[in-house]
Amino acid sequence: MVKKKVLVGMSGGVDSSAAAALLSEQGYEVCGCTLRMYDNSVLGEDYREGGCCSLADVDDAKSVCRKLGIDHIVLNFTEEFGRKVMGPFADSYISGETPNPCIECNKHMKFDLMLRRAELLGFDYIATGHYANIAFENGRYLLKRPADRRKDQTYVLYTLTQHQLAHTLFPLYGMDKPDIRAFAEERGLINSRKPDSQDICFVPDGDYAAFIERYSGYRPVSGDFVNPAGEKIGVHAGLINYTIGQRRGLGVTFGKPVFVTDKDPGKGTVTLSDEADLFKSVLYLREVNLISCDNISEPMRVTAKARYSAREQEAVIYPAEKGIMKIEFLSPVRAPAKGQACVFYDGDIVVGGGIIDGAE
Repeated sequence: MVKKKVLVGMSGGVDSSAAAALLSEQGYEVCGCTLRMYDNSVLGEDYREGGCCSLADVDDAKSVCRKLGIDHIVLNFTEEFGRKVMGPFADSYISGETPNPCIECNKHMKFDLMLRRAELLGFDYIATGHYANIAFENGRYLLKRPADRRKDQTYVLYTLTQHQLAHTLFPLYGMDKPDIRAFAEERGLINSRKPDSQDICFVPDGDYAAFIERYSGYRPVSGDFVNPAGEKIGVHAGLINYTIGQRRGLGVTFGKPVFVTDKDPGKGTVTLSDEADLFKSVLYLREVNLISCDNISEPMRVTAKARYSAREQEAVIYPAEKGIMKIEFLSPVRAPAKGQACVFYDGDIVVGGGIIDGAE
């Protein structure tokens, strides 16, 4: 029997390493693959520093592959990553949005470019260490939540297509993190106790504004803080320094808590208001991708969340009109921001999601 060939995306972390080991033990012909997304020196970082794309992580992935007795390759996607992820991230922030680059990386890099390269090289599947599950039911591939709901990563995978799901494996879906670390440690993998990466890989220090200035050459323009009536109440340091829901680091005080509730790039204003103004019931989504069905022809009850870490809430999604889908939450959600994703579910099944384009 001919073994199925799998190209495993290996970030240097324990999850993707365990995925490679597990698939190898399950009888697949496995090859590890690390994506080179950017040159650390371009970002002014040390050789050994950075997020999941640093040179140190490439070394860790190579070490794991040697231990497992499998091949390892590096694919250089730096040009595409700049064009598809880092550039749009900077542009989105400059335009007043709050983007999620991990979603764009999955959409354009891992499950598009890497999959297409894998197919050219003769692989049957790609695989990653994401916590998610893929099922084939009634003639359709479905994306489902993993066994460990605390590590559920389906939110950042809602852009997957039927073709991508058909050629992707998520071998960790039935395991939890302690089990994965123990599995890796038993096999002597160098990164079994390596901490999880928490930051955006190309902004490891979490300073988005500094990255945007360094990467794009953009310089923040100061403008007015305004109240909901549009009246000036202070001066801000540039839109890229603020995000919806922000309370701290405003540089001004008003004797009571105030929050960023709106940003207007046209006027250059940042609206500050009471927390109550952060809550919205209706969101409008662009670039919607549906997984569990081809289209929605009538209102559908779902649960949804408008940020990765947000609490899931009951909602109704409506058929898209002119490329925009409306989702109405039964209870208002806090601080939805343009540029973030809203993902909706039917139980454990990911129905789909889209990018927030407006809220009311």
